Amino acid sequence: MKVAIIGASGYTGGELIRLLLGHPEAEVVCATSRKLAGMPIESHHPHLKGFTDLVFENPEIDAIDADCAFLAVPHTAAMKYVRPLLEKGIRVVDLSADYRLPKDVFEKVYGVAHTDYFEAPYGIPELHRDSYGKVDFISNPGCFPTGATLAAAPLAKFAHTIIYDSKTGVSGAGDNPSAVTHYPNVGDNVNAYKWTSHRHLEEMRMEMKNLGSKARCYFTPHLVPVNRGILTTAHILLDEPMEQDEVEMLYRDFYRDEFFVRYQSPALAAVRGTNFCDLRAESEGDRVVVVSAIDNLVKGASGQAIQNMNIICGFDERDGLRGAGLLP
Repeated sequence: MKVAIIGASGYTGGELIRLLLGHPEAEVVCATSRKLAGMPIESHHPHLKGFTDLVFENPEIDAIDADCAFLAVPHTAAMKYVRPLLEKGIRVVDLSADYRLPKDVFEKVYGVAHTDYFEAPYGIPELHRDSYGKVDFISNPGCFPTGATLAAAPLAKFAHTIIYDSKTGVSGAGDNPSAVTHYPNVGDNVNAYKWTSHRHLEEMRMEMKNLGSKARCYFTPHLVPVNRGILTTAHILLDEPMEQDEVEMLYRDFYRDEFFVRYQSPALAAVRGTNFCDLRAESEGDRVVVVSAIDNLVKGASGQAIQNMNIICGFDERDGLRGAGLLP
């Protein structure tokens, strides 16, 4: 199967190429970048030298020849590509936020008018794959909502309040340098940001509603001096107390058949470079603390996008994603 990556110069684009190199059914035939057109992939992704002969391109949409396309473009840019690609018969997985939220919520959160809105499956496979049906388009979730929602999902219907506290690596900010990601501001430091107003909060709230929960959701992220990973602590306040054995059984049963969710003590190093979400729950009665760990560039972005591609294209969900972590 021929794959195009639109917006291949960033971290998520590089991860898509890296992971798809090991996919038994897919080959990247087009990697786009306006600024880098004509340059070899290795000029911007040096870790891929010797693995691919791809050159960055800047084709018109009509010239893209592929069976599936990943949109790794900035928020508000994807909506310009989706319809033309679908009309060409190309399946699409969108890594931007353009189709994750209802139209009115998107426009409020992102401050722009949506010019081509339609409802699309929200792609956390462990929770929603059965609702995909025979679709040609998947909206890939944000990195924070992925780790947070997987942490809370088994208890969603039993909770009245959920407070998410996430620690994220610097790669989540993308590959454009800024004062926030400048090493002296990140190294040996922890910074809370967007304490009550992060854009991903609306995805978290939407997912709780999708799971039949009336829980109020709150979220504060923190930037920590690591390259990859998100460690999320979910404080889940229950309507009725639950003992530890009951909570553990609930989580183990909920994720029993999920290859990419492992019930074990989470550590960023254990999931680095992988599509796994590691999590564990601990109850003190009416409050359950669940901690999850994901790689923000893999399960939080490119890996989950490939997992979604596998589903809508009829491949094994694990294809291209079976690698172990990089501990230590």
